[in-house]
Amino acid sequence: MEATKERWTAPLLSVNTGAARLGTYKGREAKSGIGKEPADRPLLLGPTGLEGDEQADLVNHGGPDKAMCVYSYLHYSHWEAVLGRKLPMGAFGENFTLDGISEDMVHVGDVFRVGGATVQISQPRVPCWKLAMRWGLDELPALVTQTGATGFYFRVLEPGEVAAGEIELVRRHPAGLSVKEANRIMHRDKKDTEGIRRLLAVEALADSWRDTLTKRLAKSEAEG
Repeated sequence: MEATKERWTAPLLSVNTGAARLGTYKGREAKSGIGKEPADRPLLLGPTGLEGDEQADLVNHGGPDKAMCVYSYLHYSHWEAVLGRKLPMGAFGENFTLDGISEDMVHVGDVFRVGGATVQISQPRVPCWKLAMRWGLDELPALVTQTGATGFYFRVLEPGEVAAGEIELVRRHPAGLSVKEANRIMHRDKKDTEGIRRLLAVEALADSWRDTLTKRLAKSEAEG
């Protein structure tokens, strides 16, 4: 099956990086790299992320399948209303702040060109407590998951230099399974065995999601 021949571009508003820093959450000290700021020069994007970027939790963040966290500026106005403040670029810990793209428009396995690099969507982003720590709202990760406005991750197929400008879709994945649909299967309709099978059939799906869904499917089948 061949990938759909479709090409379009979207604005890449900001490329964001940050060092892992100490913070406090629920009275406990915690280290996180969620505080990203816009870069003022082109940066090298390698197999596990951007030069100068850090993650404190290397078990749940970073690595080849989650080299780049991506979030859409389309969602910013909603969260600004929820949080009651203006949000800076990189507010959700994302490395790429895109505009004009939402989770229903892109698919797991889609391939993009960004500057001199080629990247591929590997999975939706799973919001964690570090968003709550950054913005002082304990329920924020759950709210993000409920809305489906999670963002997603890129793996790096070809390293290269990247900068704010634009991102170009170069190859659609033939399965056509959107990030929004992947979120539905993972978080809402957990007993949708047919949906799980369709998602597992996408070879580009990140290993962590594949492991979770494989176990869920086996349990569902065992229960009959």
